[in-house]
Amino acid sequence: MVAGEMTTASSLPVKHATAWGVLCGTGAAVCWAIGFVSARHGVLVGLSPLVIALHRFFWAGLAFFPLIATEGFRNLGGVGWGRGIALTILGALPFSILSYTGFLLVPLGHGGLIQPAVAAVAGLFLSWLVLGETLPVRRIVGAAAILVGLAVIGAEALRTMGRQGVLGDLIFVTTGCSFAIFGMLLRQWQIAATRAVAATSVVSLAGIAILPFVFDNMRAAGLYENALQAALQGVFAGPGATFLFARAVVLLGAGRAVLFTALVPAITLLMGYVALGEVPSVSQLVGLVIVVVGFRLTQKN
Repeated sequence: MVAGEMTTASSLPVKHATAWGVLCGTGAAVCWAIGFVSARHGVLVGLSPLVIALHRFFWAGLAFFPLIATEGFRNLGGVGWGRGIALTILGALPFSILSYTGFLLVPLGHGGLIQPAVAAVAGLFLSWLVLGETLPVRRIVGAAAILVGLAVIGAEALRTMGRQGVLGDLIFVTTGCSFAIFGMLLRQWQIAATRAVAATSVVSLAGIAILPFVFDNMRAAGLYENALQAALQGVFAGPGATFLFARAVVLLGAGRAVLFTALVPAITLLMGYVALGEVPSVSQLVGLVIVVVGFRLTQKN
């Protein structure tokens, strides 16, 4: 599957591969934004971050279990247990638990801004340092513009942070770096999209061990809230986002693919306004424009 998928990607004309890569990267950004907004909603209605993270990976793990079983548990469907566990820690269940815990300490804007920004910059640096990908000046300028835009968007919240806010922001810095390493390893290990999703989802099934400790929390939230998280986290934010991101990595390279995380803040702000009623300020809208300009620059060689 890995060789076949990589061959399919490399056989596409450069223009077509880039177009498909951009579509996959943008789709992944939308799915991640859905994950942020639904997680923030879940925390606000009383769901534990552990429950939200379980919804994100448990259902996907069940769906991909037959695939891994068919291809062999001995080597986790060709990914390997060592690599599968590493990818799971960096970009699946433990990563999500930590990320959602941040929403207990800071509002939606913090997680939706800091984590993608750190992932974009760290991913660009890692791709150059570890994978040897080129780093044109225009792309560096674009990445810098993205950070400026995100800084403008988050300035108002940052001015009012206390110790709790600092801790929450540090959590999102950590998860941003974690996801950048996840993307770099996908490229370095040449792991196909479907296998990356399947392996991390199946390994994440180990999280069922925490169910007895959070069952009362699930029951208190009610059927609707749990079903909502199962749909939004279990389909879009989980396997949907990971699959699309992995395809973008294959088609564009880890350095360019990880920069699509820079779109997540803008999409998160829009979804937060529509779904949660959080109205973006003028500063946030100005920052959004700067992010879009920076994103455009990063997509030019």
